[in-house]
Amino acid sequence: MDKMNKNHINRRNFLKILGISTASTTATLCGCRPKTETSDGATTAANVPTGGMTLRTTPTTGDKVSLLGYGCMRWPTLPAPEGDGNVIDQDAVNLLIDYAIAHGINYFDTSPVYVQGWSEKSTGIALKRHPRNSFFIATKMSNMHDYTREASLAMYRQSMVDLQVDYFDYYLLHSVGGGDGIPLLRARFFDNGILDFLLEERKAGRIRNLGFSYHGDITVFDYLLSLHDTIKWDFVQIQLNYLDWHHAKEINTRNTNAEYLYGELEKRGIPATIMEPLLGGRLSDVPNHIVARLKQRRPNDSVASWAFRFAGSHPHVLSVLSGMVYMEHLQDNIRTFSPLQPLTEEEFDFLEKTADLMMQYPTIPCNDCKYCMPCPYGLDIPAILLHYNKCVNEGHLIEDGNDENYHKARRAFLIGYDRSVPKLRQASHCIGCNQCSPSCPQSIDIPKELHVIDEYVEQLKLGDGLQ
Repeated sequence: MDKMNKNHINRRNFLKILGISTASTTATLCGCRPKTETSDGATTAANVPTGGMTLRTTPTTGDKVSLLGYGCMRWPTLPAPEGDGNVIDQDAVNLLIDYAIAHGINYFDTSPVYVQGWSEKSTGIALKRHPRNSFFIATKMSNMHDYTREASLAMYRQSMVDLQVDYFDYYLLHSVGGGDGIPLLRARFFDNGILDFLLEERKAGRIRNLGFSYHGDITVFDYLLSLHDTIKWDFVQIQLNYLDWHHAKEINTRNTNAEYLYGELEKRGIPATIMEPLLGGRLSDVPNHIVARLKQRRPNDSVASWAFRFAGSHPHVLSVLSGMVYMEHLQDNIRTFSPLQPLTEEEFDFLEKTADLMMQYPTIPCNDCKYCMPCPYGLDIPAILLHYNKCVNEGHLIEDGNDENYHKARRAFLIGYDRSVPKLRQASHCIGCNQCSPSCPQSIDIPKELHVIDEYVEQLKLGDGLQ
């Protein structure tokens, strides 16, 4: 592996996720603050059903899997005792997982690299308090940076230690399709014998279901499916939502429309687990006219519920993952899936038209995964991109200085920018080193987008609008 650039900052040191907190109180948990409404007004605290979760069956093992799965890529955090950075709030994680299991969620998806390497340990602590047969654990071979056989085997074994299990229910080759396509795929899993090892682990019962998670290069996806007759993939994780069902390539030229991905799996009888059903939160924080459009149809349902119903309405979907850091989001999603009301054909058409309308707004496909971080020059890349997207959705991105709403939009963008991103971490400090882009699962040309945003900001400061 290449030596790191001297300016590179270690990811663990960047966020300083130093450990796992065992705070004595849950009254002020950042992830579980008591609320009765989601951000878009849907009541969730009352009448959250129990016993009604929709289940899907895994063909190979017969598992009855909750259609709503818990994505453990983000967990609530608290300030570190030293006052520098954050730690995972274990009490909050315990509370969320207890609530999820009590309401029928039994599928938990994590990885050795989530939450700066602490997700598996935190998730394992919470799940260990429940009977092993009451939940299914999915984790991954996340050997993106060191794919030697020794490092990969060590990662596999450490996952068992951190999750406190002696077998994995679902195990994935993580994030295939990125980087150098098939050559990188083969280096990570084939040439070092890791795939053969995992197949032997499946035979031995230490992996009950083996699959892969797909990002980006369609030749890799097609190549792995061409091996299905010999490998027999038990499941595959794909990105699927109503915006990238037909518009994935317009959102990001490297992505593949979800309709194709799902269709290829359906033809082979391979169940799909779904990531990004909200497209990084963008399908819950939609432009105001889209909110009105959705609320007109189902006024008591959250905006997010439309995206979850879309993903869950496809019959070969095994579980739809949601990273639920806040209790109100967990409650709202439980209501959507307990039980799921599948979309009608008319509602599918309605969402397709909704997606067409949304494509008129030029948001950047950032899902706040933070894989681009840390920036060696201190930029808060996700915060910059997300503020830009938020202003697009709220109508605060106006190019014409003569527009009657221009001054209000200009003020909202600039004030919000300074509040969201400290000045020393704003786009103006990007030098275009491009250390960030190779790590982006969405293949965003990050320096290009940052320079566009910075140029827009500078013209707003001059008060002249965009030319």
